[in-house]
Amino acid sequence: MNSLWKKTPQLDHINQISKRTASENMGIQFTEIGPDFLRATMPVDHRTVQPAGLLHGGASVLLAETLGSVASLFCREDESTLPVGVEINANHLRPARNGLVTGIVSPLHIGRSIHVWEIRITNSSGQLCCISRLTVTLVRQVAANPSS
Repeated sequence: MNSLWKKTPQLDHINQISKRTASENMGIQFTEIGPDFLRATMPVDHRTVQPAGLLHGGASVLLAETLGSVASLFCREDESTLPVGVEINANHLRPARNGLVTGIVSPLHIGRSIHVWEIRITNSSGQLCCISRLTVTLVRQVAANPSS
């Protein structure tokens, strides 16, 4: 079976690099790696709901961008580049009020400098809550200039 990944992702490593980030603050946990997808969960709780008690659309978008950006880390041709989201859209289809939501990211296009991802977010019953598309560009890392 062919794999999308240029560098094999490991769950422990992904969850470790997510420490002290927005992902950790929102309770996002990566739970599964497949040959062409990543899966993560996010709780529907005080960190992720809007005042009416429904999953906040912005929290869904944060989960989607997290999944796509992390996936891009592991399928880039050149490790001197960093994935940066440049466009995201999301259609919020069904509310979630409790439990966990699960996001699965899969590629629509993987190029040398542009990746396009589809992220499907489902509720605890497996119903589609949000579908998102993320475009990531890979930018060269620039060394910090100590004289700046």
